Amino acid sequence: MRSTDRLHNLLPEIIQWRRDIHRHPELGYDVQRTAGFVAQKLRSFGFDEVVEGVGKTGVVGVIRGRSHESGKIIGLRADMDALPIVEASGAPWSSETDGRMHACGHDGHTAMLLGAARALADARDFDGSVVFIFQPAEEGGAGGLAMVEDEMMDRFGIQEVYGLHNMPDLPIGEFAIRPGPLMACADEFDIVVQGRGGHAAMPHDTIDPVVVAAHIVLALQSIVSRGARPTDPLVVSVTTLEVEGGAYNVIPQSVHMRGTLRAFDENLRVHSKQRIIDIAQQSAQVFGASAQVDYRDGYPPTVNHVLQTQFVIDVASKVVGSDKVDPDRVPMMAAEDFSYMLNERPGAFIFMGNGESASLHHPQYDFNDEAIRYGCEYWMTLVSEAMPLANS
Repeated sequence: MRSTDRLHNLLPEIIQWRRDIHRHPELGYDVQRTAGFVAQKLRSFGFDEVVEGVGKTGVVGVIRGRSHESGKIIGLRADMDALPIVEASGAPWSSETDGRMHACGHDGHTAMLLGAARALADARDFDGSVVFIFQPAEEGGAGGLAMVEDEMMDRFGIQEVYGLHNMPDLPIGEFAIRPGPLMACADEFDIVVQGRGGHAAMPHDTIDPVVVAAHIVLALQSIVSRGARPTDPLVVSVTTLEVEGGAYNVIPQSVHMRGTLRAFDENLRVHSKQRIIDIAQQSAQVFGASAQVDYRDGYPPTVNHVLQTQFVIDVASKVVGSDKVDPDRVPMMAAEDFSYMLNERPGAFIFMGNGESASLHHPQYDFNDEAIRYGCEYWMTLVSEAMPLANS
């Protein structure tokens, strides 16, 4: 029986896996229960190899097809971690852990890849090997980088790598993607402005860091309006300003600012980073103050490879029809650490419809179980199209 023929019978079980994972959300690298669940399932499916602890708590499983003549090895990735959010979905399978929930659909991603793994392991109707990647710490922990730095790509011989994410603004049964930049980098910065505090009624005896911070906030906007080409998307946002203590009649000693930078182009990212540092320090100096900048590179831009993007457009079209696949999705300023894997190997990252639901990272979000069969079919079709058997 071909792998796609088995899916209908497997769907109720896959949905139960998804809901079980949803009930037991785990954060960051602390995904021992979820990783253990995944590893146990892969072994029960008869995988040729199952390795735990890749990138701290990631799980990698390998199945080999009925033929190995092609020598092809592809990687398929799902993320496992949840978010520190109090769930308000009201679903019967809601989180059983206070303050944690699967608000980004990683429970669905994991279940769909497990479902495809089960069907493919039973049929093995492909020529080559498939590496199933279950990653921890996508939500800010750079689990993708940890797995790459653990030599996952070389260790398992991965030649191409593919990822998928659900999207609430897409109808069920639709996909969206684009070649090139799909998602932005996610850098963070802290700026501490040191002035000289004093009485608010005698500002001439102070160096007011609030005024300095205000000038820095405004000057930083010139990076977007005057430091980048109008056709190059860029976001520089200062999101908090904090003073120690605080009173109506006190000019503080210092102001702590936080913010983020988002860009699709690596050269623009590097240029803008230096401009943030220069503007903060030089603006402060003009007023007799000082500014210390702590800039941290976050996830790099998620950039799809052209050939692999066209390939998955064709794959998704076989699953749902070409009219249900958007090949030119507008890029998002959100970030995704699958970018680290795409920086190591050619591949593509695609969005899959989650239908009408709350937005990602919202307390009322829930992964739509009606989307599961489309995700499983996508993974299985990708494998069969990438590594077809000679007699199929």
